[in-house]
Amino acid sequence: MKTLDINQIKQYLPHRYPMLLVDRVLEWESGKSITAIKNVTANEEFFNGHFPNKPVMPGVLMVEAMAQTAAILSFLTMGKKPDENTIVYFVGIDNVRFKRPVEPGDQLKMEIEITRVSRGIWKYKAKASVDGQLALEGDLMCTLRTADDAAAGVTTVAAV
Repeated sequence: MKTLDINQIKQYLPHRYPMLLVDRVLEWESGKSITAIKNVTANEEFFNGHFPNKPVMPGVLMVEAMAQTAAILSFLTMGKKPDENTIVYFVGIDNVRFKRPVEPGDQLKMEIEITRVSRGIWKYKAKASVDGQLALEGDLMCTLRTADDAAAGVTTVAAV
């Protein structure tokens, strides 16, 4: 089984605490799919304000965790690690639905499947669950860019 620990994950993502939202890759298959986890702990900064009396992981961060997992899969599929000039950008998020809250102590298990790669756009079917219960699902679209692309005027929407 192909797995990645946190130190290996850091080789594929530029994110660091508090924005690194993937703790371990449980398994992956190049060009197909990846399964990873985010351990949601009570000391996460966002729980101080979301919400103090009923802490819930923000939906946007759950989507971000899935996008980071998708970015790892893309680099693994290409057989390369990003350099300091490479970044993965969101170009679309569709059909996202939240099914259950994610709270401190939960382990968010993310399952991402590549559905298409065309003209530099990667499309994924993504879902995340806690203890086998679906927490959210949706379709993600991303693209990889470099500093050279930015200099050439290539624009995108938001960084993963």
